[in-house]
Amino acid sequence: MAGPQWPIFGRDVEGVAWRPSPETVARSRLAALVRTAGEQDLTGLQRHAERDPAWFWGLAADDLALPWQRRPRQVMDASDGPEWTRWWIGGAFDYAAACVDPRAASAPDGPAVVWEGEEGAERRLTNLELKAAVDRAAGMLAAHGVKPGDRVGIFLPMLAETVVAVLAVGRLGAIYTPIFSGYAAPAVAARLRDCEASVLITADGFLRRGQTIPLKQTADAAVAEAPSIREVLVVRRLGTRTDRSATTADPLPWTPGRDTWWDEALADPAVRPLDTAPELDPETPYMIIYTSGTTGRPKGAVHVHGGFPLKGAQDLAHDFELGRGDVLFWFTDLGWMMGPWAISGALLLGATLVLYEGVPDRPGPDRLWSIVERHRVTHLGLSPTLVRSLMAHGTEPLEGHDLSSLRVIGSTGEPWNPEPWWWTFRNVGGGRVPIVNYSGGTEVSGGILGGNLITPLKPCSFAGPSVGTAADVIGPDGSSLRGAVGELAIRAPLPGLTRGFWQDRERYLDAYWRRVPGIWVHGDWALVDEDGYWYIQGRSDDTLKVAGKRVGPAEVESAAVAHPAVLEAAAVGVPHEVKGEAIVVFCVLRPGTRDDPDLRADIGRTIVSHMGKALAPEAVVCVTSLPKTRSGKVMRRVARAAWLGADPGDLSSLEDPLAVEAIRVQAPARP
Repeated sequence: MAGPQWPIFGRDVEGVAWRPSPETVARSRLAALVRTAGEQDLTGLQRHAERDPAWFWGLAADDLALPWQRRPRQVMDASDGPEWTRWWIGGAFDYAAACVDPRAASAPDGPAVVWEGEEGAERRLTNLELKAAVDRAAGMLAAHGVKPGDRVGIFLPMLAETVVAVLAVGRLGAIYTPIFSGYAAPAVAARLRDCEASVLITADGFLRRGQTIPLKQTADAAVAEAPSIREVLVVRRLGTRTDRSATTADPLPWTPGRDTWWDEALADPAVRPLDTAPELDPETPYMIIYTSGTTGRPKGAVHVHGGFPLKGAQDLAHDFELGRGDVLFWFTDLGWMMGPWAISGALLLGATLVLYEGVPDRPGPDRLWSIVERHRVTHLGLSPTLVRSLMAHGTEPLEGHDLSSLRVIGSTGEPWNPEPWWWTFRNVGGGRVPIVNYSGGTEVSGGILGGNLITPLKPCSFAGPSVGTAADVIGPDGSSLRGAVGELAIRAPLPGLTRGFWQDRERYLDAYWRRVPGIWVHGDWALVDEDGYWYIQGRSDDTLKVAGKRVGPAEVESAAVAHPAVLEAAAVGVPHEVKGEAIVVFCVLRPGTRDDPDLRADIGRTIVSHMGKALAPEAVVCVTSLPKTRSGKVMRRVARAAWLGADPGDLSSLEDPLAVEAIRVQAPARP
């Protein structure tokens, strides 16, 4: 690979916002790993990892002190090609047992999980209580006929029972499918059908913005379209209970013979806890997690015991410096990669996991900060979209909350714009806490790029590849690029790569491996600057090409939000008879700002001042919200389709359908 892997710090680097103190470096787990590896610096470690991934991942597994059931005799076997690399040959590893058993043995009264409901309810599980709950739930599921290899849908909000259910399925050698709690029935049914799940675990409902979300009703509608489901286990979140002869106006829907209360199933005296963990091949699948593409049905990424959990824990240990005694709170849902990632990663590393069911500004805009203060959160995970929504409330909600426990702010989901990055750095972290930018994907089990606590940080940037990942920016022929936008790629296998899409081998190969043979091409545009810092420029299928000039949407969007009236923006390309493609920018204005033609023209001039006249937008459109997934990612393809009057494709992950309609009504008339 050409050029440095990590920023050059032998000379002054302009624009650095944060530098690690000597004390931070001295206690860094990553710095210790560099020394253990016998390397002079992080660049040396990274280059060695790229040349010899088996060496690095063996080193990383030892550093994580993984509790192998049987230690592997060989780290990796790529004899079938990089696409189908197998890991930990001859070993045995049960990730779910590894998450609970060592903790219960070494610190039984230590905190494992802290849950908080939107209304303020709390529940805490010690290490011993979590192990007991997982063992009993595994025994209960076995009594209900769940066997190794069976698929179990988990359609729950972030509850303590969610963690228990996830780990219990893993203990049995079965496979769970996490499903976002905000999905409508068709999206739930599509996932259950595709993996042919036999059991669904759901809840009676949950709270969101003070309203009751009737999750059981959605589950019932989904199961009606998923004939493989034979049993539904229902967690009693709201305390609602079905009296089989209920005459209330709105009784909980119930199907006798199919539906069972989770707590009643656990209380059955015939249930015996599964208190021993049978040895599992590390290549045993434990999760099928679905990710929506721009077209076609969602893709079911298959992950294994020795893959996703290990990669997530390694990223948390070396990129984020999470360890025993720390407290992780990542604002997410089980249905998005960061939910399963936080569960397995935090528990494997001995940290405490904080879960929150509700929205970040209920009952007031300081809810997120109060959670950090009350639970002494050390590692807080946010998305730029979430930050922009909180910025609208100003800094007053932060005042009066003690955020001194914070050591790391994590960020993922989308590229940053400078203003929200600086707002977070100054106001949330007080200028002392690094923002560890992190980007990868569901199919990779975590990061391709990341920050760390021993490398200085530039705003909105990544320090380099996620530690140990052979990331590169490449041109169409697979050659390395520096100082120019190219495709983000991975040149060597890593344990976290999906073992393919569920029952769709060819689609997996087409999606990642066939554009440049032997190289994983991820689908993001990226750039490495002259100082060695990396930047994501947006999805490559979102690329704008105006009069032959290629530009990532994130760059245009950053130019738009540089205007003082713009809170957030999305840029898309639309057909143009002269330029081939023109730019349309959808803008959400700051509260109290009135939309008018003069303002739109001024926003356009701001974009031109940053991007040049050749990239002037064809139209600036002001909307109240952007089409987003429920995890906060802007759905540019949906915005583009709404503007063009085209089929928007899969909308199962869309947060607010009204955002699409708001674009449609402003679109130019079509003949």
